[in-house]
Amino acid sequence: MEIDELEGWLRERLPGLAEEHGVPGAAVAVGTGGRVVEAAAGVLSTATGVEATVDSVFQIGSVTKVLTATLVMGLVADGLVELDAPVARYLPGFREATVRQLLCHTAGFEGDVFTDTGKGDDCLERYVELLADVSQTFEPGQMFSYNNAGYSVLGRIVEVVRGEPFDRCMRDYLFTPLGMTHAANDPYEAILHRAAVGHLGGRPVPVWAMARSNAPAGSMLAMTARDLLTFARAHLAEEKLRAMREPQVALPDIGWGTAWGLGWALYDLPGGPVFGHDGNTIGQSAVLRVDPGRDVSVAILTNGGDRKPLMKEILGRVVESPAEPVPDPAARPDAGRCAGVYLSSTSRTTVSGDDRGRLWLEQVPLGLAAQAGDEPYRTELLGWRGDSLLPAEPGRGPVAFLGDDGEGRARYLHTGRADVRAALRTGAEGPGVPVAMKKFG
Repeated sequence: MEIDELEGWLRERLPGLAEEHGVPGAAVAVGTGGRVVEAAAGVLSTATGVEATVDSVFQIGSVTKVLTATLVMGLVADGLVELDAPVARYLPGFREATVRQLLCHTAGFEGDVFTDTGKGDDCLERYVELLADVSQTFEPGQMFSYNNAGYSVLGRIVEVVRGEPFDRCMRDYLFTPLGMTHAANDPYEAILHRAAVGHLGGRPVPVWAMARSNAPAGSMLAMTARDLLTFARAHLAEEKLRAMREPQVALPDIGWGTAWGLGWALYDLPGGPVFGHDGNTIGQSAVLRVDPGRDVSVAILTNGGDRKPLMKEILGRVVESPAEPVPDPAARPDAGRCAGVYLSSTSRTTVSGDDRGRLWLEQVPLGLAAQAGDEPYRTELLGWRGDSLLPAEPGRGPVAFLGDDGEGRARYLHTGRADVRAALRTGAEGPGVPVAMKKFG
């Protein structure tokens, strides 16, 4: 679709899409060559009825991780940080892991740790100290497992090496040089703009952001779709950032893409490579995709509702996406390999077979995840690709059963995070180290 035609389609179709899917407000920006087109629809809050415009700022959730990774790569370019150096070189006493492993989610320690260590400039320092008691799921470098905590560690590296708080580094080394005029590090900055409020269950959420200690992972950064696109276009223009799109670790077959780079998710598609990142926080969601071969990028921001079909329809007009997974009736799940209980800090998942040869997955939220309202669910697992199975419940992505426990059973249940078989789980999160919902990513 030509850019002028796309602009007309977006402005005409976006309001209807938002209404169809119960999305209170949405903003979209698409860029190709030297052109950027924008559209917005709906409201920033159903409580106030304030209109969403292209100048409205929405939280971008875990898309923040790519900005954090870009700050780290700036340190690498300046000769201040080495990718394969141990993190302990910059944060003395930190556990075994390298900077590269943090960037590509292969450090192997429990990653869903959302402890609030306050609003002061020392919050990241205090947060990183808590990670000494977090369990190690696998040896560093062994596999991919999405790790929010690792990106808070990267944020701490940035502020230690630069000698400034993380949010100031974000503004001084990204927002200002790139001309991102509608970008906010926190609620205090966001209130200076037309700020979207997240919605859950059709209602505005009672809080705007999560803890500052998780800011480098995506707890509070907000901006316009246009500014997010400005950031993406910089990655197309600057040769020194190309290394971030080089594959670092292959992903399990869970529908997340082909590989992970230094911050970016990588998709190897029939029409050529695409890179990007998704983000979710309290009632707000974002998606960013870039097709370097066609010089096309798209940013979509929403503040609640059933945002996935809205995003899917818009992305389908702009960039190529992976095909939707379809169950394979000929593929029979191996109950003997898959059955068991798998644990993480935020969930307990039981996989079991029945007398008809079917395989079932039942997940129960734990700790603060349960307190925050995450609901248990149960779904049949259908055959798909080898050890990767497809939940029958709509809207849930594939899961993979990986590794071996020494008795022919899977060691890990992988859903983007590697949850370990309960009998093999060692270590503990430690007393006084609360964890919460899998909100990012």
